[in-house]
Amino acid sequence: MRFPRQLLSAVLGALALVALLLTAGPASAHDVAESSSPADGATVATAPAKVSITFNNTPLGLGSEVKVTDAAGTDWTDGKVEIVDNVASQKLREGAPAGKYTVVWRVVSSDSHPIEGTFAFTATAAAAGAASAPVQTVGTAQPGATQATGTVRDSSEPFPWSIVVFGVVALGLLVTLGVLARRRLSIADEPAGSEPDGGAGDGPDGRQG
Repeated sequence: MRFPRQLLSAVLGALALVALLLTAGPASAHDVAESSSPADGATVATAPAKVSITFNNTPLGLGSEVKVTDAAGTDWTDGKVEIVDNVASQKLREGAPAGKYTVVWRVVSSDSHPIEGTFAFTATAAAAGAASAPVQTVGTAQPGATQATGTVRDSSEPFPWSIVVFGVVALGLLVTLGVLARRRLSIADEPAGSEPDGGAGDGPDGRQG
């Protein structure tokens, strides 16, 4: 029985598709923000001198941007983003008032893809050199920089390891099917054995003339 060539083609096509998915998967694993200072939702005693975001890998310096705005929408950033190892920091100008601050950041991942996110914190008192202003608080004030529990919102997603495991298992099964299919196809393509030839000079009764 001849093994269908269509099945072999389908198996080889599936192998190519799985290989493509496995090679494309790691490329989508962008860097992620692991924490921030101040933490998202934290309440600090005074407006900090700088804010920072810690990533799981070292981001690229090109195109990095961090904006720190108060409740009135004023941007208090001072200078450019500084990246040391896997930490991106942004200095703030002196005199930042008390109140709620929103931090919006954007960096280039180590795989050259831009990622962005945002977090917020509240200062119960103005920074040194600030003009007198009403204190706007959210929640209970705590002394010092409180690392409240919070999640840094990041547009990137964790790497889907379950897809890789599934792909490896599927690849192993497809390779096995491909090997078996090729063997059966080779056997099916061999010419059938012919009956032994009695010789060109044999007569009708099988004896040589």
